Amino acid sequence: MTTYVHEGDLPVGVLAGASAVAVDSETMGLRLGRDPLCVVQLSDGQGDAHLVKLDRSTYDAPNLKRLLTDPAVLKIFHFGRFDIAMFSLHLGVVTAPVYCTKIASKLARTYTDRHGLKDVTKELLGVDISKAQQSSDWGAAKLSDDQVAYAASDVLNLHALKTRLDDMLAREGRDHLAKACFDFLPQRALLDVAGWEDVDIFAHA
Repeated sequence: MTTYVHEGDLPVGVLAGASAVAVDSETMGLRLGRDPLCVVQLSDGQGDAHLVKLDRSTYDAPNLKRLLTDPAVLKIFHFGRFDIAMFSLHLGVVTAPVYCTKIASKLARTYTDRHGLKDVTKELLGVDISKAQQSSDWGAAKLSDDQVAYAASDVLNLHALKTRLDDMLAREGRDHLAKACFDFLPQRALLDVAGWEDVDIFAHA
């Protein structure tokens, strides 16, 4: 397994030919409109990870943007709602098509309320990932080795998680419901960006 760190953009040809790419991001915080997008990490499920340390002065990353919007490439997230909103806000793209392992977990694993990436990965794959660097300074001029390892770990297991969760969704007869949720997810993220982040527009009240 190798983790590559790229400055500014994904190099031409990297991840070319992949039909599904795991994606995650690191930001300076969790508030849309306040906290900038700093790093995007990706993996094609073959064991390597690619980290793009973005130029926050321009967010000019045409190769990354092309991949995020490629209709032939499924983007796999865990809690994709936040990442997709960040990509819309800072990169100016609507990411699609997408799959979210957190949504899949909530629909398939109704026997638990533990749907964080660490919990789902531990139960379904037997892999214990560390979240120690989650709240570190992702805007630093140079990422530490611990940050690089942490960012990579967030995408290296998503393909395997998708496979396990797909089996569970099919077993429970909820795969079509999950697909409908994934199709709507980019629009849910755009609602967040537009100011409806904390409003359930489907509620009666």
